[in-house]
This record gives sequence, structure tokens and C-alpha cells, in this order.
Amino acid sequence: MIVGLDVGGTHTDVVVLQGREIVSKVKLPTDQVNLLDTVCSGISEATKDLDPQSIERVVVSTTLATNAIVQEKTEPVGILVASGPGVNPNAFTIGDHYYVVSGAIDHRGQEIAPINDEEVLEIGRKLRSEDVRNLALVSKFSIRNPSHELKMRDLLADNFETVTLGHQVSGHLNFARRIATAYLNGAVARISGEFYKAVRGCLEQEGIQIPLEILKADGGTMAQESSIQYAVETILSGPAASVMGTLAFTDPSKEEVVLDIGGTTTDIAILVDGVPLLKPLGIRMGGYNTLVRALRTVSIGVGGDSWVRLENGHLKIGPERRGRALAYGGSEPTPTDALVTLDTVQGGQKQRAIDGIHRLAEQLGKGVEETAKAIVEKSCSLIIEAVNALVNRVNQQPVYTIHELLEGRTIQPSGIIVIGGPAKEIAPWLQAVSGLQVRVPSEYEVANAIGAAVARTTCEVTVLADTSRGYVCAPEEGYLDRIGKEASKQEVVQIAFALLRKKAHRLGADKDNLEMELLEDSEFNMVQGFYTVGRDIRVRAQIKPGLISPYREAAV
Repeated sequence: MIVGLDVGGTHTDVVVLQGREIVSKVKLPTDQVNLLDTVCSGISEATKDLDPQSIERVVVSTTLATNAIVQEKTEPVGILVASGPGVNPNAFTIGDHYYVVSGAIDHRGQEIAPINDEEVLEIGRKLRSEDVRNLALVSKFSIRNPSHELKMRDLLADNFETVTLGHQVSGHLNFARRIATAYLNGAVARISGEFYKAVRGCLEQEGIQIPLEILKADGGTMAQESSIQYAVETILSGPAASVMGTLAFTDPSKEEVVLDIGGTTTDIAILVDGVPLLKPLGIRMGGYNTLVRALRTVSIGVGGDSWVRLENGHLKIGPERRGRALAYGGSEPTPTDALVTLDTVQGGQKQRAIDGIHRLAEQLGKGVEETAKAIVEKSCSLIIEAVNALVNRVNQQPVYTIHELLEGRTIQPSGIIVIGGPAKEIAPWLQAVSGLQVRVPSEYEVANAIGAAVARTTCEVTVLADTSRGYVCAPEEGYLDRIGKEASKQEVVQIAFALLRKKAHRLGADKDNLEMELLEDSEFNMVQGFYTVGRDIRVRAQIKPGLISPYREAAV
């Protein structure tokens, strides 16, 4: 059996699966003040009648890191940047503890200026005096040679709780994005690490003695032990969970939109040929461009519990949320109250919902039912407008899926898949507004938790070879070796696949779910005078995001 947990802003869902059968499922309100209590309660309830020894896998997705960044509740980070000539590192200043230090590596990985030990140690003392507990260390071209980042780590690590190294966050070349990614990782590393450690404790209390896995933004998972080093990769794991939860219900011959309608937001994604779109270079988070690979999703502030009010005589829905719907004890009218008023949603205190909609109706000079319909239609219109805007943006750029670049492809969705609490009730309204076929998969209420449970482990490696200097390396993996001057690109590809396999196992991947592929394989002749003296070879490989067996076969 496998367990999936999705900790959302409004609800926390837990499912236990055996094969394709749901053994148990739990949905409970998320207590943002006592988040861990919510998670522990969900685990306990979902597994109370099960043999702990029968559980083989547990995966959690959570908005923890995303919310910390968006709500500016991150921890201070001391960031030391070694740049060198040709660029002004002060242009990339981030946070309140940003220091530029001496030392430089050139584009081929050769040192052109050393690190100043005393300068670094002095900055470390200053950061400690300011009670900064997290470090991010970044050197330009560190993916060609990480020695300066490693040197700074050796000088400072003993005095700090978390240390993020720039060359470990991504194999891509982009100095500004690397700085931002390393900083954000440091800002959420301790928060995330402590939370996942506590979740592991909840599992142990229930007798579940297996490793915990975390869902990442690209729709894959990683082991709990990596949650500090790669904490930033867990941002947007909630939208990723919703996408992965729909893959088993897709038609690989179609282009479809995925809508996950929650209490606070609606997450939007697009599936092409049965697979999601990807942001391969990196997403923007907290106002910064990063190197975090992620599924291409958009979140808008329209959900079942969005605050409905009048502004300048017109209905305004979201993006604020003022608690639960009136029908369920809240203080302000919501789209859920409109659905309750129309008898589309059953349950709750119907009269409280009607009274709230009635107050709006009086201000509009309309009837209660007419006002309720207007609220639902406007909610759907806002969602479909966001869908159309996403499709337009996608069609203005190269289209990347999690598997490939679709050159010249124009996306034209033919249908919508809706999941989330109100999916079944709102689907007919969305179909009327969009004109597209709208369908609701089975177990739509807990699809996010299912997506977390069945996502396979993913990772990526970048390998660089310089045959003129006789070395091959993958700095983010701590790999460096000699290579012959006549070495071929295919030899480097085989090295990349071997490192990828090793990394995937370290992150918790099942050896039977290693679907590897090349993302990049390029080589350039290096010329000195009139002669070729060697080749510069660059290879990137990944484990494809997707579903573990037997769910993978069902999605084809």
C-alpha cells in the first residue's frame, strides 16, 4: 500500500492506495497555526485500521515553502557571492545579508583569483553576531569548478545550521538565477527540514517505519533527507500534485486543461498528448527568477471560499479569503454560499448562505437566485479568462512538455478536467461558460493526494567534459575524473546516465521506475591558432516525471 498526503491552504487530504483501489481517504480542514497537528491527525485517521508493515511508500505535497516565500515569512540568509571580472554582482543583491567576496573562476573552470579566507571568516562572524543561521554560497561558473563554494563552506559550515551551495541547486548556467535560487533555498531550508522531520515522527508514531518522500515542483519526488539541500524544489508542489493526480484520467490523443478548484485558489495547467507542460529553465517566485524546474501552472485567487462583495456597484470575487463559507460557519458570502443557495451544494446551514446572498442581492437590486447565479457565472468566467490567457502565453513561446520540446505546436485545448472539492457541482457551469467538454474524474475530491502518492522520483544531472584539459565533471554531484583527448560525446552520455541512476537511487527512486532521457547533448571544437585542440562537451539527462507502476500503464 502507498500513502499520499496533500497539505493545502484550506484542506489536507490523505489517501491510502492498494493497486488502483482506494483503501481509505480523509479530508480535514488545514489548521495553518498548527499545521503539523493537521497532518498527524490525517495520517492517524487514514491508517488507523491498517497494518503499518503493509505500507511501502509515503509521499507528501505541501504549500509550506510556497507560503513562506509569498507571505515573506522566510528565515534570514547570509549570502556570499564570488564573481570576478566582467559582471557587477551588486546588480543581483538579494536579502538583507548580501556580501560580495574576492575570488573568481573563469568559464572553463580555471581559478583566476583565490578566495580570501580572512575576508570570508570575518563575514561569518558578523552574520553569527546578527543571529543569521542559514548560508548560501555562490561562485560564478561554479558548475564548471565548485572549489570556491566548497572552500567557503569549509570555512563557515560549522557555525551555521544550513548551507546551500550554488553549484548544487542546478546544472544550468545563469548567475543571477543561481544566486536567487540559492538564497530562496536557504530561506526555507530549515523551515522545510524541521517540518518534514516532524511528519516523519508522525509516521513513526503510527508504526510506519519507512522513508518519507516529498513532491517537487516538477511533479517528481525526492527523499526526505534531501529536503534541506533541495528545499526550494518543493515550492509549487501543490499545483504539481493536482496535475499528477489527473494523469491517469487523461486521453493521450487530446490537449486538455486541468483545473484544481480549492477554497482559496484555482490552479490551472495544460496537458498535451497526455503529459503536462514544463518551465524547463525555471519559475519566478517571490519576485525572483529561479532555476527551479516546474510544471507550468498558474494560480488565481478564485476558489470556493473566495470573499464575494460589491465594489463600485459590481460583484467582486477574491482574491481575498475571509474564512469558510457562511454555510459552514464563516462571516462573509462566498461562491460556495451561492451554490448552497441554488441547492447545487447540499449540506451546511443553508439559511445563513441565503441571508448572505440576500444582502448582496438587495444592494444590486436583484433577486436572491439571480444574484447567486451571477456569482457562480462570474467565478467561472474569471477562471476561463485565466485559462485563455495561459493558452495565449504558451502559444507565444516554445512549447515544452515534461518529455520534449514541441516545435511549432499551437495549443488548442478541447476539454477541461476539474478536480477539487466543488468540482462536481461547478462543472456544468464551467462547461456553459467555456463551451468545452468538462469532465470530473472519480475521486476528484482527493486527486491531489493521489497525485502525490503515485508520482515517480525525478532528478537531473549535467556533465561537462573538456578533452583538451583531459577532465570530465558534474560539480553538483561532486564528480570529477580524467578523460582522454579522443573521448566521444557518447562516452560522456554514458557517464551522465550512470550518475543519474546513482542520484535517483539516493533520492529514493524505485529501480524499476528509471525512465531516463537526454535533455541536451552538445559539443564544440576548441581551436588554438589554426588547430583543433579538443572538444567542449555538455550533456544533460533526466528521469522523466510520470507515474509509478501500475498507474503509469493506466495513463497511456
